[in-house]
Amino acid sequence: MKFLGKPRSPTAAFLPLCLLSLKILQPGHSHLYSNRYAGDKVIRLIPNTKDEAYALKKMYHHLKVDLWQPSSISYISEGTVTDVHIPQNGSRALLAFLQETNIQYKILIEDLQKALEKGSSLPTQRSRRSPSGYNYEVYHSLEEIQNWMRHLNKTHSGLIHMFSIGKSYEGRSLFVLKLGRRSRAYKRGVWIDCGIHAREWIGPAFCQWFVKEALLTYRSDPTMRKMLNHLYFYIMPVFNVDGYHFSWTNDRFWRKTRSRNSRFRCHGVDANRNWRVKWCDEGASMHPCDDTYCGPFPESEPEVKAVANFLRKHRKHIRAYLSFHAYAQMLLYPYSYKYATIPNFSCVESAAHNAVNALRSVHGVQYRYGPASSTLYVSSGSSMDWAYKTGIPYTFAFELRDTGHFGFLLPEMLIKPTCMETMLAVKNITMHLLKKCP
Repeated sequence: MKFLGKPRSPTAAFLPLCLLSLKILQPGHSHLYSNRYAGDKVIRLIPNTKDEAYALKKMYHHLKVDLWQPSSISYISEGTVTDVHIPQNGSRALLAFLQETNIQYKILIEDLQKALEKGSSLPTQRSRRSPSGYNYEVYHSLEEIQNWMRHLNKTHSGLIHMFSIGKSYEGRSLFVLKLGRRSRAYKRGVWIDCGIHAREWIGPAFCQWFVKEALLTYRSDPTMRKMLNHLYFYIMPVFNVDGYHFSWTNDRFWRKTRSRNSRFRCHGVDANRNWRVKWCDEGASMHPCDDTYCGPFPESEPEVKAVANFLRKHRKHIRAYLSFHAYAQMLLYPYSYKYATIPNFSCVESAAHNAVNALRSVHGVQYRYGPASSTLYVSSGSSMDWAYKTGIPYTFAFELRDTGHFGFLLPEMLIKPTCMETMLAVKNITMHLLKKCP
């Protein structure tokens, strides 16, 4: 598909982005992240007894491992599938311990550095653009994504409006795209954010895919036309801008924000534990060095505060909140912080059921769905629970592909199928919102 000349209308196809000067990260293969993951392994294990779970927790504390699933040592229990990234200097000790205790395990990634250098999910020396312009089937740096947003703001002003809701801890702009046909009539809104956790790169890739599909199919797809005519979509492709940038330049598996704690050397807060809803209760940590650190107080992170302020200001017309994470293949809805049924359960559960069925129809990929507390685990201070408590009736969190074979290193070749199926799920939820529920 070739796009020539200037778009005739806001919904015309994209101009090639060749004129954009996109400075990209192009590390040589021998210097990716300074070779810091050489010899590291990712293993999967499932403790069969409470004693095994307890022993693993003690060992993990001792080795200071990086948990991929679940996100915290506190979640490990009998029967819990655990994916863990072990540094080279600790792998021998942990594997010896597992063999000695007869805890079954499987090596998912033998050498993490080699997995990165195969180009499975990192930028290489090749072009970041497709022949027709911006390439949506590769991962993009923060600078590329923000330049892409600026470009769409100029070339598709009839459907796109870009604005900033504030600044990150390190002073980066927090950009949002407002997508929809402009009209004077009152319009409900849908908020979509991606990249709350820095290392979950498939999230920002989906946010970009959603915008691309909306613009390209607005005229040809009656469903998309109805969505953009009747709703505004507020899309934040990268929520945790500092952390995402850091995951490209320093630590591919960084999760948190990059704020500093004056009493500890550890950086960052888990931006999905920092919201004012059962803050720092079960499933969150009070220790600044932990991946699930809740922060010194609710909304301590400027990124969280900026989004919370925007949603509070617009809560009367924003009717849905969708947040995209990875990985687990799940569609979750409230509550996360407790085992309880939400008042509009039947409406939300029906939307989730239909969305998961629509997703599966594309490539046959199975997603589990249900309340986050019972489907995944209990966690306090989450954005989804906060949005629901604030008065947004439809709140969901997607855990995108896969279930652990690649984990956070989902290859670029899987971006397209992942986004295609997720797109159907999101359209399904949106139409459910328009048709059935208040």
